[in-house]
Amino acid sequence: MKKLRIILEMIKFEHTVFALPFAIMSAFIASGGIPEYSKLGWILVAMVGARSCAMAFNRLADAEIDSENPRTAMRAIPAGIITKAAVWVFTLISAGLLVVAAWRLNRLAFRLSPVALAVIMGYSYTKRFTSLSHFWLGLALSISPVGAWIAVKGPFDLTPIVLCCVVLLWTAGFDIIYACQDVNFDKKHGLHSIPARIGIRWALWLSSALHIIAVGLLFCIPLLTELGVFYYIGVGIVVCIFIYEHAVVKPNDLSRVNLAFFTLNGMISLVLMALSIADILI
Repeated sequence: MKKLRIILEMIKFEHTVFALPFAIMSAFIASGGIPEYSKLGWILVAMVGARSCAMAFNRLADAEIDSENPRTAMRAIPAGIITKAAVWVFTLISAGLLVVAAWRLNRLAFRLSPVALAVIMGYSYTKRFTSLSHFWLGLALSISPVGAWIAVKGPFDLTPIVLCCVVLLWTAGFDIIYACQDVNFDKKHGLHSIPARIGIRWALWLSSALHIIAVGLLFCIPLLTELGVFYYIGVGIVVCIFIYEHAVVKPNDLSRVNLAFFTLNGMISLVLMALSIADILI
Protein backbone atom coordinates (compact mmCIF):
# COMPACT_ATOMS: atom_id res chain seq x y z
CA MET A 1 0.00 0.00 0.00
CA LYS A 2 2.90 2.35 0.72
CA LYS A 3 4.29 1.78 -2.79
CA LEU A 4 0.83 2.31 -4.27
CA ARG A 5 0.43 5.62 -2.43
CA ILE A 6 3.84 6.74 -3.70
CA ILE A 7 2.94 5.85 -7.29
CA LEU A 8 -0.46 7.55 -7.09
CA GLU A 9 1.21 10.68 -5.77
CA MET A 10 3.89 10.44 -8.46
CA ILE A 11 1.35 10.28 -11.30
CA LYS A 12 -0.88 12.93 -9.69
CA PHE A 13 -3.83 10.53 -9.69
CA GLU A 14 -6.25 13.30 -8.71
CA HIS A 15 -5.63 14.96 -12.08
CA THR A 16 -7.62 12.20 -13.77
CA VAL A 17 -10.26 14.92 -13.41
CA PHE A 18 -8.88 16.62 -16.55
CA ALA A 19 -10.26 14.19 -19.14
CA LEU A 20 -12.77 12.11 -17.14
CA PRO A 21 -15.51 14.79 -17.07
CA PHE A 22 -15.44 15.00 -20.87
CA ALA A 23 -15.94 11.24 -21.07
CA ILE A 24 -18.91 11.37 -18.70
CA MET A 25 -20.34 14.38 -20.53
CA SER A 26 -20.04 12.51 -23.84
CA ALA A 27 -21.74 9.44 -22.35
CA PHE A 28 -24.72 11.50 -21.18
CA ILE A 29 -25.05 13.26 -24.55
CA ALA A 30 -24.83 9.93 -26.40
CA SER A 31 -27.56 8.36 -24.26
CA GLY A 32 -29.77 11.46 -24.20
CA GLY A 33 -30.14 10.96 -20.45
CA ILE A 34 -28.57 8.87 -17.74
CA PRO A 35 -26.48 6.07 -19.29
CA GLU A 36 -26.66 2.55 -17.94
CA TYR A 37 -24.88 2.46 -14.60
CA SER A 38 -22.82 -0.53 -15.67
CA LYS A 39 -21.55 1.39 -18.71
CA LEU A 40 -20.72 4.43 -16.60
CA GLY A 41 -18.83 2.18 -14.21
CA TRP A 42 -16.75 0.56 -16.94
CA ILE A 43 -16.11 3.94 -18.58
CA LEU A 44 -14.74 5.12 -15.23
CA VAL A 45 -12.53 2.02 -14.97
CA ALA A 46 -11.28 2.53 -18.54
CA MET A 47 -10.47 6.21 -17.90
CA VAL A 48 -8.65 5.52 -14.65
CA GLY A 49 -6.71 2.67 -16.25
CA ALA A 50 -5.77 4.68 -19.33
CA ARG A 51 -4.67 7.79 -17.47
CA SER A 52 -2.75 5.82 -14.81
CA CYS A 53 -0.99 3.74 -17.47
CA ALA A 54 -0.05 6.83 -19.49
CA MET A 55 1.33 8.79 -16.54
CA ALA A 56 3.22 5.88 -14.99
CA PHE A 57 4.78 5.01 -18.36
CA ASN A 58 5.70 8.68 -18.82
CA ARG A 59 7.54 8.68 -15.50
CA LEU A 60 9.43 5.55 -16.59
CA ALA A 61 10.31 6.95 -20.01
CA ASP A 62 11.40 10.31 -18.59
CA ALA A 63 13.22 9.05 -15.48
CA GLU A 64 16.70 10.03 -16.71
CA ILE A 65 15.51 13.39 -18.04
CA ASP A 66 13.68 14.10 -14.78
CA SER A 67 16.83 13.35 -12.79
CA GLU A 68 18.70 16.14 -14.62
CA ASN A 69 15.92 18.73 -14.38
CA PRO A 70 15.95 20.63 -11.04
CA ARG A 71 12.15 21.03 -11.25
CA THR A 72 11.55 17.27 -11.49
CA ALA A 73 14.61 15.72 -9.82
CA MET A 74 12.64 14.90 -6.66
CA ARG A 75 10.03 12.82 -8.45
CA ALA A 76 9.77 9.32 -7.01
CA ILE A 77 11.85 7.39 -9.57
CA PRO A 78 14.87 9.75 -9.95
CA ALA A 79 14.84 10.36 -6.18
CA GLY A 80 15.02 6.60 -5.55
CA ILE A 81 11.78 6.55 -3.55
CA ILE A 82 10.23 3.87 -5.80
CA THR A 83 11.79 1.30 -8.12
CA LYS A 84 11.18 1.12 -11.85
CA ALA A 85 10.06 -2.50 -11.42
CA ALA A 86 7.21 -1.45 -9.12
CA VAL A 87 6.12 1.27 -11.55
CA TRP A 88 6.24 -1.22 -14.44
CA VAL A 89 3.88 -3.55 -12.55
CA PHE A 90 1.51 -0.65 -11.92
CA THR A 91 1.70 0.40 -15.58
CA LEU A 92 0.85 -3.08 -16.89
CA ILE A 93 -2.03 -3.51 -14.44
CA SER A 94 -3.42 -0.12 -15.45
CA ALA A 95 -3.18 -1.02 -19.15
CA GLY A 96 -4.97 -4.28 -18.34
CA LEU A 97 -7.78 -2.34 -16.64
CA LEU A 98 -8.33 -0.33 -19.82
CA VAL A 99 -8.44 -3.45 -22.01
CA VAL A 100 -10.78 -5.34 -19.66
CA ALA A 101 -13.10 -2.34 -19.35
CA ALA A 102 -13.18 -1.93 -23.15
CA TRP A 103 -13.99 -5.65 -23.51
CA ARG A 104 -16.88 -5.32 -21.07
CA LEU A 105 -18.26 -2.28 -22.90
CA ASN A 106 -18.51 -3.55 -26.49
CA ARG A 107 -16.58 -5.16 -29.30
CA LEU A 108 -15.60 -1.92 -31.07
CA ALA A 109 -14.22 -0.42 -27.85
CA PHE A 110 -12.22 -3.61 -27.23
CA ARG A 111 -10.77 -3.63 -30.76
CA LEU A 112 -9.72 0.00 -30.44
CA SER A 113 -8.14 -0.36 -26.99
CA PRO A 114 -4.65 -1.23 -28.37
CA VAL A 115 -4.81 1.91 -30.51
CA ALA A 116 -5.68 3.96 -27.44
CA LEU A 117 -2.75 2.44 -25.53
CA ALA A 118 -0.36 3.17 -28.40
CA VAL A 119 -1.44 6.83 -28.49
CA ILE A 120 -1.33 7.49 -24.75
CA MET A 121 1.99 5.71 -24.22
CA GLY A 122 3.57 7.02 -27.42
CA TYR A 123 3.25 10.59 -26.15
CA SER A 124 6.10 10.01 -23.69
CA TYR A 125 8.67 9.95 -26.51
CA THR A 126 7.37 12.78 -28.71
CA LYS A 127 9.32 15.55 -26.97
CA ARG A 128 12.48 13.88 -28.17
CA PHE A 129 11.76 14.55 -31.85
CA THR A 130 8.94 17.10 -32.35
CA SER A 131 7.76 20.42 -30.95
CA LEU A 132 4.20 19.25 -31.64
CA SER A 133 4.30 16.96 -28.61
CA HIS A 134 1.66 19.18 -26.96
CA PHE A 135 -0.81 18.20 -29.68
CA TRP A 136 0.00 14.52 -29.20
CA LEU A 137 -0.87 14.93 -25.51
CA GLY A 138 -4.07 16.64 -26.62
CA LEU A 139 -4.84 13.68 -28.87
CA ALA A 140 -4.23 11.30 -25.96
CA LEU A 141 -6.77 13.09 -23.76
CA SER A 142 -9.20 13.65 -26.63
CA ILE A 143 -9.74 9.91 -26.92
CA SER A 144 -11.88 10.12 -23.77
CA PRO A 145 -15.11 11.62 -25.23
CA VAL A 146 -14.85 9.45 -28.35
CA GLY A 147 -14.27 6.32 -26.29
CA ALA A 148 -17.23 7.10 -24.02
CA TRP A 149 -19.47 7.73 -27.04
CA ILE A 150 -18.46 4.39 -28.57
CA ALA A 151 -19.09 2.70 -25.22
CA VAL A 152 -22.65 4.02 -25.05
CA LYS A 153 -23.73 4.25 -28.67
CA GLY A 154 -21.32 2.17 -30.75
CA PRO A 155 -20.57 3.87 -34.07
CA PHE A 156 -18.83 7.21 -34.52
CA ASP A 157 -20.76 10.45 -34.89
CA LEU A 158 -19.90 14.10 -35.52
CA THR A 159 -20.62 15.20 -31.94
CA PRO A 160 -17.83 13.18 -30.27
CA ILE A 161 -15.44 14.25 -33.03
CA VAL A 162 -16.13 17.91 -32.23
CA LEU A 163 -15.67 17.17 -28.51
CA CYS A 164 -12.46 15.38 -29.40
CA CYS A 165 -11.17 18.50 -31.19
CA VAL A 166 -12.16 20.67 -28.22
CA VAL A 167 -10.20 18.50 -25.79
CA LEU A 168 -7.22 18.31 -28.15
CA LEU A 169 -6.97 22.09 -28.53
CA TRP A 170 -7.70 22.75 -24.85
CA THR A 171 -5.03 20.28 -23.73
CA ALA A 172 -2.41 21.45 -26.22
CA GLY A 173 -3.03 25.03 -25.12
CA PHE A 174 -2.55 24.43 -21.41
CA ASP A 175 0.40 22.07 -21.98
CA ILE A 176 2.16 24.83 -23.93
CA ILE A 177 1.72 27.07 -20.88
CA TYR A 178 3.16 24.36 -18.62
CA ALA A 179 6.14 23.80 -20.95
CA CYS A 180 7.19 27.43 -20.57
CA GLN A 181 8.79 26.46 -17.25
CA ASP A 182 11.38 24.25 -18.95
CA VAL A 183 12.45 26.36 -21.93
CA ASN A 184 16.10 26.65 -20.92
CA PHE A 185 16.35 23.02 -19.87
CA ASP A 186 14.75 21.79 -23.11
CA LYS A 187 17.11 23.85 -25.25
CA LYS A 188 20.15 22.66 -23.33
CA HIS A 189 19.20 18.98 -23.56
CA GLY A 190 17.91 18.94 -27.14
CA LEU A 191 14.26 18.42 -26.19
CA HIS A 192 11.48 19.88 -28.29
CA SER A 193 8.61 22.11 -27.24
CA ILE A 194 6.79 25.05 -28.75
CA PRO A 195 8.05 27.53 -26.09
CA ALA A 196 11.62 26.35 -26.73
CA ARG A 197 11.12 26.72 -30.48
CA ILE A 198 9.34 30.08 -30.78
CA GLY A 199 9.88 31.65 -27.37
CA ILE A 200 7.61 32.05 -24.36
CA ARG A 201 5.79 35.17 -25.55
CA TRP A 202 4.72 33.70 -28.89
CA ALA A 203 3.96 30.35 -27.25
CA LEU A 204 1.52 32.04 -24.88
CA TRP A 205 -0.14 33.79 -27.81
CA LEU A 206 -0.48 30.45 -29.59
CA SER A 207 -1.97 28.90 -26.45
CA SER A 208 -4.55 31.70 -26.35
CA ALA A 209 -5.42 31.13 -30.01
CA LEU A 210 -5.93 27.41 -29.44
CA HIS A 211 -8.27 28.08 -26.54
CA ILE A 212 -10.24 30.62 -28.59
CA ILE A 213 -10.76 28.01 -31.32
CA ALA A 214 -11.76 25.44 -28.67
CA VAL A 215 -14.42 27.83 -27.35
CA GLY A 216 -15.70 28.36 -30.89
CA LEU A 217 -16.12 24.59 -31.25
CA LEU A 218 -17.92 24.42 -27.90
CA PHE A 219 -20.52 26.83 -29.30
CA CYS A 220 -21.03 24.45 -32.26
CA ILE A 221 -21.98 21.45 -30.11
CA PRO A 222 -25.59 22.60 -29.42
CA LEU A 223 -26.12 22.65 -33.19
CA LEU A 224 -25.56 18.88 -33.15
CA THR A 225 -27.36 18.08 -29.90
CA GLU A 226 -30.27 19.26 -27.77
CA LEU A 227 -28.07 21.11 -25.29
CA GLY A 228 -29.33 24.56 -24.37
CA VAL A 229 -29.30 27.24 -21.67
CA PHE A 230 -27.36 25.45 -18.93
CA TYR A 231 -24.73 24.32 -21.41
CA TYR A 232 -24.28 27.89 -22.68
CA ILE A 233 -23.89 29.08 -19.08
CA GLY A 234 -21.17 26.45 -18.68
CA VAL A 235 -19.39 27.67 -21.81
CA GLY A 236 -19.64 31.23 -20.51
CA ILE A 237 -17.97 30.20 -17.25
CA VAL A 238 -15.30 28.34 -19.22
CA VAL A 239 -14.58 31.51 -21.22
CA CYS A 240 -14.12 33.45 -17.96
CA ILE A 241 -11.75 30.78 -16.61
CA PHE A 242 -9.75 30.86 -19.85
CA ILE A 243 -9.43 34.65 -19.62
CA TYR A 244 -8.19 34.40 -16.04
CA GLU A 245 -5.84 31.52 -16.92
CA HIS A 246 -4.12 33.57 -19.60
CA ALA A 247 -4.09 36.70 -17.44
CA VAL A 248 -2.14 35.09 -14.58
CA VAL A 249 0.69 33.74 -16.77
CA LYS A 250 2.97 36.30 -18.37
CA PRO A 251 6.23 35.89 -20.34
CA ASN A 252 8.17 37.53 -17.53
CA ASP A 253 6.21 35.92 -14.67
CA LEU A 254 5.63 32.15 -14.68
CA SER A 255 5.10 31.91 -10.93
CA ARG A 256 1.43 30.99 -11.32
CA VAL A 257 1.80 28.34 -14.02
CA ASN A 258 0.70 25.60 -11.62
CA LEU A 259 -2.49 27.53 -10.84
CA ALA A 260 -3.20 27.89 -14.57
CA PHE A 261 -2.28 24.28 -15.38
CA PHE A 262 -3.79 22.27 -12.53
CA THR A 263 -6.52 24.18 -10.69
CA LEU A 264 -8.13 26.19 -13.48
CA ASN A 265 -8.17 23.41 -16.08
CA GLY A 266 -9.68 21.00 -13.58
CA MET A 267 -12.44 23.57 -13.03
CA ILE A 268 -13.05 23.89 -16.78
CA SER A 269 -13.80 20.21 -17.33
CA LEU A 270 -15.90 19.84 -14.17
CA VAL A 271 -18.01 22.96 -14.84
CA LEU A 272 -18.71 22.00 -18.45
CA MET A 273 -19.63 18.43 -17.46
CA ALA A 274 -21.91 19.48 -14.61
CA LEU A 275 -23.88 22.07 -16.58
CA SER A 276 -24.11 19.84 -19.68
CA ILE A 277 -25.60 17.04 -17.57
CA ALA A 278 -27.95 19.54 -15.92
CA ASP A 279 -29.11 20.62 -19.38
CA ILE A 280 -29.82 17.02 -20.36
CA LEU A 281 -31.65 16.02 -17.18
CA ILE A 282 -33.62 19.14 -16.33
